[in-house]
Amino acid sequence: MSVEWKSDEELFELAKRELFTAVVGDAMDKMGLVHQFLPPQIQPLEPWMRTIGRAMTLLGADCIDTPPEFERNNKVLEQSFGVMLRALDDLKPNEIYFPAGGSPRYALWGELMATRAMKLGAAGAVMNGYSRDTPGILALKFPTFSWGPYAQDFAARAKVIDFRCPLEVEGVRVNPGDIVFGDVDGVCVIPREAEEEVFTRALVKSRGEKLVGKAIEEGMSASEAFAKYGIM
Repeated sequence: MSVEWKSDEELFELAKRELFTAVVGDAMDKMGLVHQFLPPQIQPLEPWMRTIGRAMTLLGADCIDTPPEFERNNKVLEQSFGVMLRALDDLKPNEIYFPAGGSPRYALWGELMATRAMKLGAAGAVMNGYSRDTPGILALKFPTFSWGPYAQDFAARAKVIDFRCPLEVEGVRVNPGDIVFGDVDGVCVIPREAEEEVFTRALVKSRGEKLVGKAIEEGMSASEAFAKYGIM
């Protein structure tokens, strides 16, 4: 199988033009990568939102403010938001802000964060939790995938304690630099070590599905189409 792209930019443009999460997921299933979709409650704020980029992972934890007489053993917990602002400012072009950890009691993303991410060339934000400032994010048209809108703030309830670290979200392993692909049907994670084969297979299947669709439109039965093309 030959590779049709020479850079992330070329791959991501190709994926946006020809692919969707279902066909990428199907390709991974064929390779035995059968636990790559994030939980189904992670959805785009609007159906038109799509994103693809490399994961910039953040690990969060519930954390309450403590009185001055209590000294923190972890000095990160003395900082506002922990290392969240540092992580946000470290976003690179075509990366996806990907926070996880903590409990679903607060929003992990908002309008000002989206504004900063856009200035840095980030591709989107995907989180296992809520987002807020929804009208502002929609006005920015910044691809945001979350459990939906919920205004309760992160600052008083949690800290980011690490970033660019491996994560696990309900059995899905997410390493820094893995490709994250999201659309209206959900979000999948493509491991870096498998990405060439995954996207090559996905392109073959996507193009094959167009042939099957045309054949069915012209009167071929589903059984005949599957027997001829092996796609359905």
